[in-house]
Amino acid sequence: MINLPSIFVPLVGLVFPAIAMASLFLYVQKNKIL
Repeated sequence: MINLPSIFVPLVGLVFPAIAMASLFLYVQKNKIL
C-alpha cells in the first residue's frame, strides 16, 4: 500500500496529459482548425 501512490501518481501525471494532448490533436484534425 505504501508503494502504490508512488507509482500511481507519476503514472497518472504522465498518462493524463498524453491523453489530453492526443484528444486535442484529434479534435483539431477532425475540425480542421489549423
